[in-house]
Amino acid sequence: MILIAAVDRNWAIGSKGQLLVSIPHDQKAFREKTLGQVIVMGRKTFESLPGKQPLYGRTNIVLSTDPAYQVKGAIVCHSLEETLEVLKDYRSDAVYVIGGESVYRKFLPYCDRAEITYIDFAYSADTHFPNLEELEGWEMTAESEEQTYFDLCYTYREYRKK
Repeated sequence: MILIAAVDRNWAIGSKGQLLVSIPHDQKAFREKTLGQVIVMGRKTFESLPGKQPLYGRTNIVLSTDPAYQVKGAIVCHSLEETLEVLKDYRSDAVYVIGGESVYRKFLPYCDRAEITYIDFAYSADTHFPNLEELEGWEMTAESEEQTYFDLCYTYREYRKK
């Protein structure tokens, strides 16, 4: 499984239920990587999507502890164990974990790769991705040339579990 996220220099990913910034090139890359794949997200992440609708062209899996929670066009799971059982039907390299913070932390032990958009800026934030630079067992294996979006600089990084 693959973790995918955009983080700032403090590994922050969001504030008040929203992404820190929208970078069109990064959104396009996310769409291209995940189209035709499986995406796993928490309820809050799902509800932050445009129109609170499943992302088109992907198998959407939404985690919620509410046993009555349902989403038309998505698979709803109520625990990590239930989600892992559902994911057995899919190739591991076709599964992208897309957030939020608690979902990233739950699935981190089951993932062997992370595709990170690293934004060289520090935002005011209330949710964070696990800092792979400080986590034992993870290493950066690739980094793109620096990209810019107006005054923001960012790179694409790949991390792999050792």
